[in-house]
Amino acid sequence: MTGMPRILALVLLAGVFVMEGYDLNAMALAVPRLEGELGLNPARFGFVFTALLVGLGVGGATIAPFGDRYGRRPLIVGGCIAVGLLTLATATATSLTGFFVWRALTGIALGAALPNVSALSAELAPDKLRATVMALVSAGIPLGLALAGIFAPMVVGLAGWQGLFFVPGIFAMLLGLCLWLMLDGGAPKSLAKEAFAAKGAPTIKLPQLNLFRAPWALPFAIFTTILSLNALNLYLLNSWIPTVLPQAGFTIDNAARVSGIVQLAGLVVGVLASFGIDRWRPAPTLTLLFAAMAASFLAVSLTVPDQSRWTLLLMVGVGGASAAGMALPSLCVYLFTRQMLSSAIGMGVLVARIGAFLGPMLGQVILSADAGPHVFFFAAAIPAALCALVSLALPIALAVKKKQEAAAVTV
Repeated sequence: MTGMPRILALVLLAGVFVMEGYDLNAMALAVPRLEGELGLNPARFGFVFTALLVGLGVGGATIAPFGDRYGRRPLIVGGCIAVGLLTLATATATSLTGFFVWRALTGIALGAALPNVSALSAELAPDKLRATVMALVSAGIPLGLALAGIFAPMVVGLAGWQGLFFVPGIFAMLLGLCLWLMLDGGAPKSLAKEAFAAKGAPTIKLPQLNLFRAPWALPFAIFTTILSLNALNLYLLNSWIPTVLPQAGFTIDNAARVSGIVQLAGLVVGVLASFGIDRWRPAPTLTLLFAAMAASFLAVSLTVPDQSRWTLLLMVGVGGASAAGMALPSLCVYLFTRQMLSSAIGMGVLVARIGAFLGPMLGQVILSADAGPHVFFFAAAIPAALCALVSLALPIALAVKKKQEAAAVTV
């Protein structure tokens, strides 16, 4: 695929991430409104937020890797259609159990599709711009999060809280149809060029197990540690900010708008960070990003609530978490071979669920204890600082692929 068809395919793949971002924010934006509509306590929604993450991990680890063998299109298209139907079904929920079930199933569908979207983006991108192209495609996540937050007051005014699920549900199904018509079928062409068996590596039925074998275990461990810590922050913040900010004096509608505005900042920062990974060096780029996040959260936790000041600081902190979510999958291009991309991203998503599970639950503990917004944002500074420290070890991980490629050339 070349020329305009390639560009159109990448735009549609970015649309999958827009859909994901909107869908992720829909639940967080609905929660503050459900107390009045359904009598559900917002502080009890931690496990509902976690349900989506469990599904993402299951789908990413068990279904997504089939894209490496049978082709990206069936997983991407099938995932989009399923997400659409399940998101629409979420709008029918009236209890915590109902929300939990529908969100878990939605997560499985998303988990099956997203690693293949990232892998296909890398396969379609020019060699020297893979990280940047993957980040531009992944920029759909903060864009979707932003659109959901900015337009939430209008959507709720027109269709109630259910409208927050109608929009991404319909969009996902239309997107699936377009992708079916646009994408090529068949297994990834890179398999023929980069098959491990041809280079003397052991062949196993489950390609994701290679990630836990030498020499890939070390880069995978470093990658997933950073991914997990950032996932903790990402889901802590995106799940609870629409609920936490009103405790600091924001109106519910203003809190929704701020949650959208900070994501637009994340989109810009994510593109710049990925360009730094491509054109500069991954370790300093990510270390600076995470250090800035930690400093911004610490500043929020130590200052009196002020909507303008806090919004600017959260553009760095929350936007940085979303930016890292964009940039980190593109790091796989430099850590692993093309044949391993879907497996590395899918298994990375699964392992990162450890942090992602803790994020919403940590927020629930803070809210249930009435600890307040300052404690909430101080808690967010800790994983950001740890990410900055672990990022310093990236040069060791990046050296593994280079060593394997050099060894393969001499064989």
